[in-house]
Amino acid sequence: MTDPVLPPRHVLRITGADRAKFLQGLVTSDVDRLSAGAVWTAMLTPQGKYLADFFLVDADDAILLDVAKPLAAGLAKRLSMYKLRADVRIADAGLTVTQGLGEMPAGAVADPRHPALGWRAYGDGPAGGIDPAEWNALRVDHVVPETGVELVPDRTFILEAGFDRLHGVDFRKGCYVGQEVTARMRHKTELRKGLVRVAVTGGAPVGTPVADDAGRTIGTLFTQAGGFGLAHLRFDRAAGPMSAGSATLRLAEPATQG
Repeated sequence: MTDPVLPPRHVLRITGADRAKFLQGLVTSDVDRLSAGAVWTAMLTPQGKYLADFFLVDADDAILLDVAKPLAAGLAKRLSMYKLRADVRIADAGLTVTQGLGEMPAGAVADPRHPALGWRAYGDGPAGGIDPAEWNALRVDHVVPETGVELVPDRTFILEAGFDRLHGVDFRKGCYVGQEVTARMRHKTELRKGLVRVAVTGGAPVGTPVADDAGRTIGTLFTQAGGFGLAHLRFDRAAGPMSAGSATLRLAEPATQG
């Protein structure tokens, strides 16, 4: 396995009198919560599938949008498509992102997903922050999906990825793109699949299929750290021993419930 790296980030600046209202009708979280701190949220397809997740941060006369760099151009284009006649402008912010743990410096914002995930800061210096291996271990401990790893555009459903547990979706805010499918998944069905923490003996590449003890494919193994990993599994077939390539797996509880 190659050494882990932090996925590069890109920051957009959204300005204009209609910026909050504009985002409120598109994203899964309540933009009105920006007054209390950073918001983690997502944009979905009309069919309710994940397109991109990102952080929103209030910057007085603007809203900063912190997204994984590979998704930034496509997200900016999609936002512009929805803009129509709204008083909204979308531009590169020219800022870098630093992640850290421990005491939060002035101007930084707490990661809204889980207290263990520390803080994020935005500036014009070089990007930096937490050691990537430590970050992956934190994500695995608290079952936090990563853009482009556990979160796959046009494939992932956010409730299966834990967005409700991680404060990434609001069921009282009103309509947004993909809201109907997401609400139906929550209210009318019991989730049969989802992202869970597993104990891993051995190791396997990210994306390795997981099989149950009868040899049936029941999911996929993703990030691994410290003898544990994140896997997207069918719950009804994941109670017993499992395998992913040469690795053996079993279900494990999150380090904390978050």
